[in-house]
Amino acid sequence: MSLDASTARGSICAATAMVAVGSSAAVSPVLTEYPLLSGQAWRYVVAGLLLLLARRGPAVPAARLTPRQWARIALLAATGMAGFNVCLLEAVRRADPSTVGAVVGAAPIVLAVAGPLGSAQRPSARIAFSALVTTAGVCVIQAFGHGSVTGLLYALGALACECCFSLLAVSLLPALGARRLSAFACLAAAPMLAVAAALTEGADALQRPTVAEWLALGYLTLVVTALAFFLWYAGIGLLGVDRAGLFAGIVPLTAVLLGPVLGTGRLAPTSVLGALVIGAAVLYGVSAPAPDRPR
Repeated sequence: MSLDASTARGSICAATAMVAVGSSAAVSPVLTEYPLLSGQAWRYVVAGLLLLLARRGPAVPAARLTPRQWARIALLAATGMAGFNVCLLEAVRRADPSTVGAVVGAAPIVLAVAGPLGSAQRPSARIAFSALVTTAGVCVIQAFGHGSVTGLLYALGALACECCFSLLAVSLLPALGARRLSAFACLAAAPMLAVAAALTEGADALQRPTVAEWLALGYLTLVVTALAFFLWYAGIGLLGVDRAGLFAGIVPLTAVLLGPVLGTGRLAPTSVLGALVIGAAVLYGVSAPAPDRPR
């Protein structure tokens, strides 16, 4: 089963991005005492500025965006970044992490169907099947849990926001590219989260981080945000949102597998089974012939 060069590059980008996002589970426990929303606001504003300052190759002319495109960027930031963080926070307060993870882990199914439909194309049966199997592998790893109805609704909201982060980007990538789109979205989300932090966290939002918290926030900013967002959008540009979405199943897999490596957890048989299922499903789906789509 061979992959063409574009698919291989896109797969590497998407997989690396999701591994980076999944690795956030290794540093997030350091920030349990730090205000969540204000930390996210700082993370996004610094990452956005770093992405804007980054240069690769010859200078690219500034993109002239229409008001509709600016509105789409604002909507992407409000849902895929600010909204996702708020929904996820409220969900884990009302349901255990395995329940929330299993619900959000259904993102590959949504992207496999909604991505092509958004481009007036028929969803690929092969990719949809792979997305279903990928999600099943995520559920095996998470092993389901329990929680309130409100917690489940917030988890569904987090799922919707997670999908918006990718779906709303598709039409913006040709005009902006992966780097500038990531930068603009981060800078748009930062003030939204800052307002939310001021309303919900009050004076605690200005809490000074400890050395360990500085290091954790730095990792989240550089690796989990700036690098991961850029690579994810680059992967979408090369693979299409439906095939790239299959790699979303790597996030919980990475979080679970890092536990034994860092000495913070044990590797359960269900994790091994889920890893094999996800790996096979992603490889099967991403090797499907890419449909013709406008670049």
